Amino acid sequence: MYELCQAGENSFYIQCPAKIGLVRLTDTEVCLIDSGSDKDAGRRVRKILDENGWKLRMICNTHSHADHIGGNRYLQQQTGCKIYAPGMECDFVNHPVLEPMTLYGGFPPRDLRHKFLMAQPSQAEPLTADVLPEGLELLPLPGHSWDMVGFRTADQVVYLADCLSSEETLEKYQINFVYDVAEYVRTLEQVREMQAALFVPAHAAATEDIAGLAQKNLDKVEEIGERILAICREPVTFEEILRKLFEDYGLLMDFQQYVLVGSTIRSYLAWLRDGERADVLFDGGRMLWQRI
Repeated sequence: MYELCQAGENSFYIQCPAKIGLVRLTDTEVCLIDSGSDKDAGRRVRKILDENGWKLRMICNTHSHADHIGGNRYLQQQTGCKIYAPGMECDFVNHPVLEPMTLYGGFPPRDLRHKFLMAQPSQAEPLTADVLPEGLELLPLPGHSWDMVGFRTADQVVYLADCLSSEETLEKYQINFVYDVAEYVRTLEQVREMQAALFVPAHAAATEDIAGLAQKNLDKVEEIGERILAICREPVTFEEILRKLFEDYGLLMDFQQYVLVGSTIRSYLAWLRDGERADVLFDGGRMLWQRI
């Protein structure tokens, strides 16, 4: 774990739970794409940098989830590097309590204020095309998170962040976190058609051909949507939908899974309603969902 792997002439990734991209800008300077899950990840990354005689110029965060920005603070304090994050993600990097707050829908209890959902704050600036080093292209990949991006390097390596999951992850977790299902589908369709020398997803093996995995992720989206509609044959509350999905997929409920899966299912319900496949009715002080 935390092994440096070469992906192209100047493109690398660090093999770890959420892969970290590394792009060599000069003989001595590098850019990181994300920073790992916590301070310990930051230390391991710093060790790799020191072993190769590299100076960290900048960190470009793909999005603001804690497992991608957890090393930011340590690395920024140690190296003085700049940190950039796209769109709304930048606010969440600077104010990480926004992550569990958004998932919970209010001030998060201590059960949700931990490093897996709330990284240490770091000082990030907006990530735009004009701050990118020469040869690094910004790829909008929204859906999993608000304004998530990926990157294409000059040697045609594409870092895909969290826009798709491995087959093993799909099988283990079944319902992976998605913020905007419609945007997520569009992103997967876009990724399915991409060409590159190598694709580096954060949570799947690096590969030269991403189309098959993108399709499997698309199929899972439609499967979940159909399961929700089947549950909604008769009017039913959100809590009952959630309970039935946990039961059907054999998932274990705890505080973290409740907010992660629950937030995702609310996004699916919004997608189904906007697509006129489901609707709501209000009865007896309850909001009920029903398929159309």
